[in-house]
Amino acid sequence: MTKLLIILSVFAFSTISSHAQSKTKIEKVFLDKTDTTKNCYTIIYPSILPWKGYLFLIPGFGETAEIVLQQTDLPNKVAENGILTIIPTFQDGVLSFGVDSLSQQTFKRILKDITSKHKLTDLKFFVGGFSIGGSCAIKYVENPTIKPTAVFAIDPPLDFERFYNSAKRDIRLSKDNEANPENIYMIERLEKETGGNPTTNLAAYYKLSPYSFSDTTQNAIKKLTNMPLRIYTEPDFDWWLKERNADFTNMNASECSAMIYELNRLGNEKAKLITTQNKGFRKPDNNRHPHSWSIVDNDELIVWLLNQK
Repeated sequence: MTKLLIILSVFAFSTISSHAQSKTKIEKVFLDKTDTTKNCYTIIYPSILPWKGYLFLIPGFGETAEIVLQQTDLPNKVAENGILTIIPTFQDGVLSFGVDSLSQQTFKRILKDITSKHKLTDLKFFVGGFSIGGSCAIKYVENPTIKPTAVFAIDPPLDFERFYNSAKRDIRLSKDNEANPENIYMIERLEKETGGNPTTNLAAYYKLSPYSFSDTTQNAIKKLTNMPLRIYTEPDFDWWLKERNADFTNMNASECSAMIYELNRLGNEKAKLITTQNKGFRKPDNNRHPHSWSIVDNDELIVWLLNQK
C-alpha cells in the first residue's frame, strides 16, 4: 500500500465472468441482501473434487473482487488445484482498513458463514492478501478464530507508526505546499482508527499494527512463531525515487524484512521473505509498478500452500 491509491471504481459483476475460465463457477454472496456494497464475498469454486482446502484472498485498499480477478490469475489457478477461494469485502466496503477491529470482526463473520454453509472444518485453511489485504491476513492470523494452515502477504504495510511518520515527512517535504492527498487521507484515517498520533497514542499503533519495529516486547509477532508465513516484496528503489519521489522509508519492504528477521530470530524457520525484481506490472495496460499482485509466482505459491500441513 506504499503511496496508496484510493481506487473507487466498481465493476459490474459480469466483469468477473469475463476474467474467469468458463469451467470455473463464481458466486457472489451478500450477508445483507439490501446492501451490495459491503459485507459480502465472492467464491471461486474448484473445478475438481474433493476440495483440498480453502483460501481467504483479501483485496488491497479500494479493490473489489472484480479488480482482483483482473489483476491476478491466482484465484482461478488456485481453483484449478482444488482450493476454494473466497474474496471478501468488509464492513467499510472497498475502503475497509483491514487491520481495524471492525474489519477483523467482519472477516470472522464471513468466515463463519462460509465454513458453516460448506462444511469446511476438516480442510486446510489458507489466508493471503495484497497490500492492506496482506496486512489484514497477518493481523487475523495473530488472533484467529480458526487457525490457518499458512499465510502469505504481498507487499503489506505492517508498521503503522512508520507509515504515519513517513506520510507526515512527505507532506513536510512537499514543494509549494502541494501535499499528496493520499498522505493527508492516510494520516486522518490513522488518527481516526487510533485516536491520535504515534507520539500521543503509541500503544494504539502497536495494537493496530501486525508488526511494530519499535515494540521491543514483540507481542504481536510472538503469536506467529510456528506459522508458515511468506511475505513478497519488490524493493525497486530507483523506480520509487524517480516515479513517486519516495525513498526506502516510504516502502513497505523495510518492515516486511524486519518482521521476517525477527520471526527467524524467534525460531520460526517457516517465515520467509521473498524479494523479486522487475515483476511488478498492473493490468490491463501492464504499466510498471513494483507494488502489484504480479510480483508473485502463482504456480510456486500454490505448490507451497498445498505442501503445508
